[in-house]
Amino acid sequence: MNKIYPGIEDALEAVEDGMSVMIGGFGGAGAPIELIHALVERYKTTGAPGNLTVINNNAGNGAVGIAAMIYAGMVAKMVCSFPRSSDPKAFTDKYLAGEIELELVPQGTLAERIRAGGAGIPAFYTPTSYGTQLAEGKPVEEFDGRPYVRERWLKADVALIKAELADRKGNLTYRKAARNFSPLMAMAAATTIVQASRVVEPGGIDPEAVITPGIFVDRVVEVPDPAQEEALLREGAK
Repeated sequence: MNKIYPGIEDALEAVEDGMSVMIGGFGGAGAPIELIHALVERYKTTGAPGNLTVINNNAGNGAVGIAAMIYAGMVAKMVCSFPRSSDPKAFTDKYLAGEIELELVPQGTLAERIRAGGAGIPAFYTPTSYGTQLAEGKPVEEFDGRPYVRERWLKADVALIKAELADRKGNLTYRKAARNFSPLMAMAAATTIVQASRVVEPGGIDPEAVITPGIFVDRVVEVPDPAQEEALLREGAK
């Protein structure tokens, strides 16, 4: 089965209005900039896809990546751990204007909710957030004398992730810290779209080195020399 698509626009056809979209990355590490910006350009041209729920560790920085999606008006809701960054203007302005919704989730809880979604576990308990506003309205139970908050799984219609190496069957490796949330997101999304720096034939990746098996990947597009968010910010990208 060949999961390679000829171009980014072809691979992104699966993203539609109103979808929930998980986007890999911890800051700029592992952020699929080319996929994101191609989606922004499509929105500017056609007005779709909009009204998106975006799930990521943060709410964007400067005017690139997720921040570019927010500036364009594509995002109705952010689910993230860190809505602030060194330059959070895109999200902050929209949020203060009441134009974007925020669901704040502690980082470990966010990762576990995504993992639970991929593993088919509807809910789990964690002591994190107990006694804070983040736990309001959520069920609480006691285990071994300690209160725990029940958290639901987190799934998405689409995941956009960045890999270092992919084969034609969708098996993936990542580059160091760029791995972060991506393996979990690939498992938790109905459709996983990947930009890979290099694509090889089946057998070109040592099976022992595969991090995300191809069963969790639907579409792959090769993007040699991908852009890095921090480099674009230093260059003053708008």
